[in-house]
Amino acid sequence: MTAPASAPALRIFAGTTEGRLLCEWASGAGIPARAYAATEYGGELLGELPGIEVHAGRLDEADMERELSGARIVVDATHPFATLASGNIRAASLAVGARCLRLARPAESLPKGVVSVASIACAARFLSENPGRALLTTGSKELAPYTRVADFAERFFVRVLPLPGAITKCIDAGFSPSHVIGMQGPFTRELNEAMLRQVGAQWLVTKDSGTVGGTAEKIASARDVGVRCIVVARPAEGGGALSLREVEDALLREFAR
Repeated sequence: MTAPASAPALRIFAGTTEGRLLCEWASGAGIPARAYAATEYGGELLGELPGIEVHAGRLDEADMERELSGARIVVDATHPFATLASGNIRAASLAVGARCLRLARPAESLPKGVVSVASIACAARFLSENPGRALLTTGSKELAPYTRVADFAERFFVRVLPLPGAITKCIDAGFSPSHVIGMQGPFTRELNEAMLRQVGAQWLVTKDSGTVGGTAEKIASARDVGVRCIVVARPAEGGGALSLREVEDALLREFAR
């Protein structure tokens, strides 16, 4: 896979709401770009925008470096927890001589009463020491730690994207179909509350994905129905992370005509 010579000088890894908003802004500003989404579904969410090419599908390290050939600026707008993808994007950008900008999602402070843990493994360990059913909303990629908890198949319900691959991962990990909920957010507080009541949860496990990721709604929903919330802290961004407005300003300076 080699990027054609006519590929835009701006590339955006746009698997988040912020990435989609940046693509919409670039289109409106008349700045051509190629946007990347890891799945066909993600590509569909980006929609059709004038001047924005969409590449749907995962890229390995070699593909990514070839794909970024000719880029001047690469924007990493991947999910706050997509640390492996971010590392690959930085490495590929460096290899092709492109400037890499990290578009970071704003963090928010967690209210009192929330149990903050460093990882999904820590969340599973906490649940192993504290009884009660739990609604897990941390995705389908890291299910193994939960399966080490006694009676996990009875205690835990998993909410994941309604994609065949995600559902299959849950079933293969040992969760019964009756304990797997395939739905696409964003979710309202009312819907979260209904789900928590339906499964009889005493715990809700989520990631600190920020306001855009629905963290605030989940915490509020849990509080309203008397369910305690366990939040997996996001990985540290490090220096140089930018807001959406800061990335837009940087692109204007680079591509303004």
